[in-house]
Amino acid sequence: MNKPKVTYKLSEHRGEKVIFIVFEKNAELIERVKKLVGVRWSQTQKAWYVRDTPQYRQKFGLQPPKPIGKEALRHICPVNVPALEKLVETLQLKRYSENTLKTYRNEFAQLLQLLKDKHIDSLTPDQLRGYFLYCANKLKLSENTLHSRINAVKFYFEQVLKRERMFYEIPRPKKPSILPKTISVRDIKKLFAVTTNLKHNTMLKLCYGMGLRVSEIVNLKITDIDSGNMQVFIERAKGKKDRYVNLPQNILEQLREYYKQYKPKKWLFEGQHGEQYSIRSAQQVFKDAMRKANINKVVGIHGLRHSFATHLLENGTDVRFIQELLGHQNISTTLRYTQVSEKSIKKIKSPLDMMD
Repeated sequence: MNKPKVTYKLSEHRGEKVIFIVFEKNAELIERVKKLVGVRWSQTQKAWYVRDTPQYRQKFGLQPPKPIGKEALRHICPVNVPALEKLVETLQLKRYSENTLKTYRNEFAQLLQLLKDKHIDSLTPDQLRGYFLYCANKLKLSENTLHSRINAVKFYFEQVLKRERMFYEIPRPKKPSILPKTISVRDIKKLFAVTTNLKHNTMLKLCYGMGLRVSEIVNLKITDIDSGNMQVFIERAKGKKDRYVNLPQNILEQLREYYKQYKPKKWLFEGQHGEQYSIRSAQQVFKDAMRKANINKVVGIHGLRHSFATHLLENGTDVRFIQELLGHQNISTTLRYTQVSEKSIKKIKSPLDMMD
């Protein structure tokens, strides 16, 4: 009897990287697959799958994932490899976030690749200025990408090499003024109504009801919830800043019901196997809810945070209290919401309406 053919497919499912295990129906194979740690069945894909990990790639004979940073190193002349390594080490010692580390490393690597065998340390301010003009005029980098590239190179010269004020004469591109994308109260009610899964519904309500970033909602621990004082502790949020936010009164009973049903151990929201809920999974929950509610608006889960701030402002909350609840360091960041507040705009009368 021929051995059943099994194929492995690298893919994404429910916001995470997975390996689908594809084979024709076979009782013996199904029993073997069920014994894999963390294996799950996808009803939509009609296939079993596991998380994409180096261990499973090795087990299934698949190509291992490329280590972070190795691709960049491959195209950099050996004379400049130590510079990239020093940049990463300094970022790690200063405890910069993983996202900032990746961004700075990748943007700095672009310059190192272009230099070939010319040592980065020999560049003058005029040469760096010329490089950034090249990025703006020839590469047509966006304002945000150009800012990140300047920041990465600036970090190397000023924080790694300790050169003072080297970038004083290099002008910064003006960032576009982008208004926050919000969702109306009516649509948010629709969003909650179609989200029937208790965990997903609770997650979205807390995101909106407390104005949380998606990273903050997945990082919530059970011990962060203080129902006695109706407060929630947000630990080491953006900028490594702790803060307290108010727990909405009308979600307390639902939160207790959620706890009884799901029995989370450490994280308030956990995956099927007790691991911390991923950011991508939370984003997918929001995306699915938007689709079910037929809300045709290009906005991510961060839109719930924007809506929280805008709706507070429309209800008359002082902007400085909103700043504190959101954890903004600069009031100007919070003041953006005054530009999207419907009630603030609607209060303005046209000169035509003032005529008799």
